[in-house]
Formats: sequence, C-alpha cells, structure tokens
Amino acid sequence: MKMLIAVALGGALGAVARYMTVGWIAHLVGHGFPWGTLAVNVIGSFAMGVLVEAGALKVNLSAEMRAFLAVGVLGAFTTFSTFSLDVATLWERGEVMMTGAYVAASAALSILALFAGLALMRSVLA
Repeated sequence: MKMLIAVALGGALGAVARYMTVGWIAHLVGHGFPWGTLAVNVIGSFAMGVLVEAGALKVNLSAEMRAFLAVGVLGAFTTFSTFSLDVATLWERGEVMMTGAYVAASAALSILALFAGLALMRSVLA
C-alpha cells in the first residue's frame, strides 16, 4: 500500500509540473510547435538519467522513494523518460539491433495507434 501511495503522490506532482511547464513554455514561445512537450521530454529524460545513475553509484533510496520519483513524478511528467531509460538499457547491454528496433517500433506504432484511435472515434462519433 505504501508503494501505491508513493506512486500516486509522485504522479500528482509530476502531472501538475508537466501542465505548468508546458503552459509556461507555450506562453513564452507560442503554440506553433510543441516546444513544451519537447522540453518536458528532454528534462524528464535528463532527470531519469540523473536519478538512475545517482541511485546506482551513490544514493541509497528506498523502493518507495524510487517509485515516487521515477514512476510517479517522472512517469507523470513525461513517459518519454521511461522510454529513454529502456533505450539506454538495451544499448548498454550491447543489444544494438534490438535498440534500433525498439526505437523504430515505439515511434511508428505509437503514431499509427494514435491515428487509428482518431479514425475510430471519427467513424463512431461523426
């Protein structure tokens, strides 16, 4: 139960941080390009790298704190950070072909799935 509470609290903070960051950046530079989304993806990926490496090398975090920060805060701030960690893990294992396949499949299938969802709703609701 403590783990679920940690994830939920972290998720709430991450979601609010994402909303505020995207809005703030859109206010600064406009809405013509998704700069806010790009920013949270890059910031979140950087933060995931810092968190994982600090935990591996020096900082001893409890399982609940790791879940709060990685799954909750960063997971809600940007799921791209988790994707980036998966890519780095595959790469560092020497799975070069698997890394490329994962990146390509993730991008292509996710975009195709989004279009499929749009088409489904357009056909059902239009």
